[in-house]
Amino acid sequence: MLHLVYILVFTVIALLAVSNLIRSLITLSADTQKFYAPNHNRSSNNHFRQQKGVHPELLDEQGKVIQEPLLVMRSVSVDDARSKLDALYDASPSKTVEPED
Repeated sequence: MLHLVYILVFTVIALLAVSNLIRSLITLSADTQKFYAPNHNRSSNNHFRQQKGVHPELLDEQGKVIQEPLLVMRSVSVDDARSKLDALYDASPSKTVEPED
């Protein structure tokens, strides 16, 4: 008899979890499809920043799209990187000094 109660309680909890998951997915889907109108209370210069489909970090102060790369990385050889890491490790204050024989 006690086994049937456990199965019934587990089934109810599982159904509640699945229904909550479905409700959350529907709510998330509805929120992602909402259209938010641009805020017209801002100044006219900021109106250019409201361009559709352009992230604000890709715009300059005038609201024009930046044409230059945002991150420039230079290539470093493995030996250069290893020597820099060794220098950092040697300069570390937590480095334990091994006694010499």
